[in-house]
Parts: sequence; structure tokens; C-alpha cells
Amino acid sequence: MASASPLSAPSGQVVQDYGPDSGGRLKGLQIVKPIVIGNIAKYFGKKREDDGHTHQWTIYMKPYPNEDYSCFIKKVHFKLHDSYANPNRIVTKPPYEVSETGWGEFEVAVKIHFIDPVERPVTVYHVLKLFQSGSDHQSLQNVPKKTVIAESYDEIVFQEPTRYMKSLVDSVVPLTMDEYKHETDFEEKKKSSMAKIASAKGQVKAEIQELKEKLKLSRETIEQFKKALAESQGSEKTKSRKDDSPSPSKTPKSLGSMRGDNKN
Repeated sequence: MASASPLSAPSGQVVQDYGPDSGGRLKGLQIVKPIVIGNIAKYFGKKREDDGHTHQWTIYMKPYPNEDYSCFIKKVHFKLHDSYANPNRIVTKPPYEVSETGWGEFEVAVKIHFIDPVERPVTVYHVLKLFQSGSDHQSLQNVPKKTVIAESYDEIVFQEPTRYMKSLVDSVVPLTMDEYKHETDFEEKKKSSMAKIASAKGQVKAEIQELKEKLKLSRETIEQFKKALAESQGSEKTKSRKDDSPSPSKTPKSLGSMRGDNKN
């Protein structure tokens, strides 16, 4: 594997050459870089006559915080549907996005490659949405009626990254000095998700308690049946012993009495 090449740091200094192993891995360290994967689609208002396309759309991968990830991302590979003339789109600098037109929804594989050659690429997936669903409307901010936005939060996790990778991640700078926000209110979405999880946990807890009570009742019923069966079997055995005992035999007459009878 080729060694990592020197990199110009934001301060103008040159980052050291870490060698073919990128300086080795940092045991016990985990670095998490949040991202947003999504798309925005706009309806033409009618189907185009030349190709039947109905929407203009843009799919993107961008940092969740206001940070420039190009300091550690080498390129982003968007794999579109095979029906497109060039389904493999490579973007090497921000904004990491691809714009096209189309008429159907499909899954897009987004493969993120890193400047550090030792770190393996990360692939995330996004279903390109062209049509609005009712549940999505609440989390979107001031979206025109004919515009559809589908965004999801994800994370790039570096488990025991190399020293070189850590130096790259540590060199991030703001992506913009202007206000930085997403189309989706992820904080509100998080609260809603947490409320749903809490509600689901409460429901599961109640169902478990109900099942425990039913199980307890079943066990008590089984014990009652066992007791009744034991009592029934005991009664049957007692009755059987009485039926099987010999009947008292008649006492034979004495020889004397028999003789007396003869005298008469």
C-alpha cells in the first residue's frame, strides 16, 4: 500500500508523512462524524414529452455540523439507477451532490472514500424520493407544495483510526461563515422519535405485565387442576380398596349343634 502523501494543513504547515501504515492505529479511540444523506425533488407540473421525466432532483451527502469534511474525504461515489447513461457519478469536493431529472424512485448507494488510503470506504444508502408522504410534512421547514425533501441522519464512525486519519479529522474548519441548517428539523424529529420510542416501551411494558398476570393465572389454574386430579385419584383408590376387600364368611355350625339338630 502506498504511503500517505504530505498534506498542507490550514495553518500552512505540512503534515508529516506517516508511512505506509498511516502511523498505526490508535487503540481505544473512536471518532464519529455526523452526516446528512438526502434529496430534494421538484415536480415539473407535467410529464416531459421528450423523455417522460416528471421531476428535477438533487441527491446529496453533507456534514451535519458546519464543518468542511473535504479535509478527510477524498471523493464521494453516487451509484444511480442503471437506466441513466452514466450511473456512476464521482464528486471530489463540496458540495457532494448530483443533480438529474427522472420519473421514478430508486435506491442510491453513496460510497465515501477517504484521503487516508488505510481507511476503508464507507457506503450508505438513500432511497430517492419524488413523492411526498403525509408523515414527512411535519419535519420540513417552509417547503413548497411541489417540492419533496427526504433527509436522514447518519454517522461515519472511525473505530481505532490511524494517526494520519485523526490528524486529518482534527484539521476541519467551518464549511461556511453564514447560517448553516438543514431542510429537516432533526431536533424536532429526534424528539418525535424519542416520544414514539418511549410510548412503544410503555406499551411493551404493559403487555409484558399483562402476559405475566395471565401466566400467573394459568399456573394457578394448573395447580388447582393438579390438586383436584390428585383428590379425585385418591378417592378412586379408596373406593377401589373397599370394593376389593373380601366379604365376611358365614360361621360354620359346631359339631355339637349339628348333633343337637339331629336329635330333634
